[in-house]
Amino acid sequence: MVLALLVLSSCTKDFEKINTDPINTPNALPEQLLAPALVATVSANMLRNRNFNNELMQVTVSETDADGAVFRYDFPKSTSDNLWSNWYLQLTNFKDLYRIASQPLTLNKSYQGISLICQAWVYSLITDTYGDVPYSQSILGRDSSIFEPKFDAQKDIYAGIFQQLETANTLLATNATIKASSDPVYNGNVTKWRKFGNSLYLRLLLKLSAKSDVSAAVIAKIAQIVNANASTYPIMASNDDSALLRWTGGAYVSPYQTVREQDWRSPAICRFFIDHLITWNDPRINISAYATNGFNAWGIAQGSGGFSGVTSGYAPGNGDVKESYFYSNTSAVSLQTSQLTGLIMTYGELQFVLAEAAAKGFITGSAQTYWQTGILSGLTFWVPTWPNPTASGMPVTPPTISGVDFQNYLINAGLSWSDSVPLDTKMETIHLQKYYALFLEDMEQWFEYRRTGHPVLPKGNGLKNGGVMPARMVYPVFVQSANPTSYKNAVAVQGADDISTQVWWQKP
Repeated sequence: MVLALLVLSSCTKDFEKINTDPINTPNALPEQLLAPALVATVSANMLRNRNFNNELMQVTVSETDADGAVFRYDFPKSTSDNLWSNWYLQLTNFKDLYRIASQPLTLNKSYQGISLICQAWVYSLITDTYGDVPYSQSILGRDSSIFEPKFDAQKDIYAGIFQQLETANTLLATNATIKASSDPVYNGNVTKWRKFGNSLYLRLLLKLSAKSDVSAAVIAKIAQIVNANASTYPIMASNDDSALLRWTGGAYVSPYQTVREQDWRSPAICRFFIDHLITWNDPRINISAYATNGFNAWGIAQGSGGFSGVTSGYAPGNGDVKESYFYSNTSAVSLQTSQLTGLIMTYGELQFVLAEAAAKGFITGSAQTYWQTGILSGLTFWVPTWPNPTASGMPVTPPTISGVDFQNYLINAGLSWSDSVPLDTKMETIHLQKYYALFLEDMEQWFEYRRTGHPVLPKGNGLKNGGVMPARMVYPVFVQSANPTSYKNAVAVQGADDISTQVWWQKP
């Protein structure tokens, strides 16, 4: 079993501010803690997705000839600080949620399970971003006076995460009722939280499936969840199961609303990102009639010559003229005002996880079917009117992968699957589509590219770091002074604290 082969360990940072309850709510109820922690975490993820992930992964290009351009693999060390602080701060709240939901007067196994899923999710983001980080001793400043926690090995962190997700699945199986208004993701639907937890489990298991020292156990666990014990591990079954914090207003206002409109429109759309969508005649960018029904879903502006992107990684002085960009909130349809941008994990992403697992023989089932379902779910998530716009805003007949409309879409887009091609070709076919399924989802595009090398991104001649995609963010500068011993020990084990040092799951 995975948990027997991986070893539990490590956790967070020193600083009293982050290791103590930040909102002073020792007597709070579980339903008071969940929503604020989710909103803060998703907000931090969205902003760093916009200005870091999207620039690295050729979604946008913030054109400049100056130093420190992320799209050239060149960024200041301070880029690391915000995410680290935000993630560990919210882990305090998620752990408080578990603690309070475990007390006799406020006992609730569903809140406990949701807390463990959220902890597993955030810890996975932290370790995938930095590598070895505080885990087993994190957030213990208040309770145990541990202000200089050790950094755990990533292998041990993943073992701990897997145990959290196993426990969460068991706790949520009791289906204890939670307050709907406390849950901005699933509106109190405990079954959907359980599906998300197990889908997240599959995402993380797949990430370790190439590591020789754990691969056998990891692959066996994937097969157990998907095939052997599917009823014990329910996973997402439709777009409606996607983990999504909807920005409905009131307490739930998108962090994109804090960005000035001129700043929002400033980055150019990258050529890599938009050219595929143009080739596919993709409804998400308003090439067809869907704009008449308010579904220019990604709100991309056309230039004088139509949709056109700029080349990423160019040398200073050689940039293209900006043509296309994301509309700001003054437009009828804009990601800046969309309710759908608070993405945590989508059903579409899960389908591509399953497609890869099937292509590699980890599970039974058709890789082609999973791949097609992933494509269709991405289209219908963002453009629910596809393929038949109606005045009511919904299609008369929802599309299916075997339907004429979807099959015609694949043919016209030049998209096809072949079981006879090499695995690497299948990986490119899967991950090009997964790239779009991961659009706006924290930094998962970057994580997956680092894991697989797919989709293949063009390399500009102005790239720094030897033209190699950064493998991690460096540790925040304040960690070096606040927790010097643990920091030095981590560097001695993991390698130099720079963007080229690979994390454990990247290494052969």
